[in-house]
Amino acid sequence: MDAAKGTGTSDDWLVFVSHSGIDTWVARQIAREITKCGATPFLDEADTDVGADFEEEIHAFLKKANELVVLLTPWALERPYVVMEIGAAWIREIPIVLLLLGLTATEVQGHSRMLGLLKRRNLVLLNDIERYLEELRAQVQSCQEAAT
Repeated sequence: MDAAKGTGTSDDWLVFVSHSGIDTWVARQIAREITKCGATPFLDEADTDVGADFEEEIHAFLKKANELVVLLTPWALERPYVVMEIGAAWIREIPIVLLLLGLTATEVQGHSRMLGLLKRRNLVLLNDIERYLEELRAQVQSCQEAAT
């Protein structure tokens, strides 16, 4: 992963957590684990003030995020914002990590909304999230060491 791709400082690794509203509790747990790794997560329901322009907040954080983590569930596949957030990350060429819950890699890759964007992307079963978190910890540590 390349710190230069995002606009966060090297000691502030920014992770956008995309999810369906139905999956908010699980997304909060993922954001908590991301924080434990030393990164800063963005979770729309936690980081958007009441009355704020929801879409503007999402757009602003996606512009500076270093990577996108998607909690991909059957509900998230049908959520237009999830697809838009994946597209934005794809265009910015930042890492996209898909945490699968209730879906297989084959189901995701064959889904009409994914438009082939995710065939070569990192698909991780939620039960294997530790693999991603270990890589995130190493990335954050590397960026912090580079800043000193």
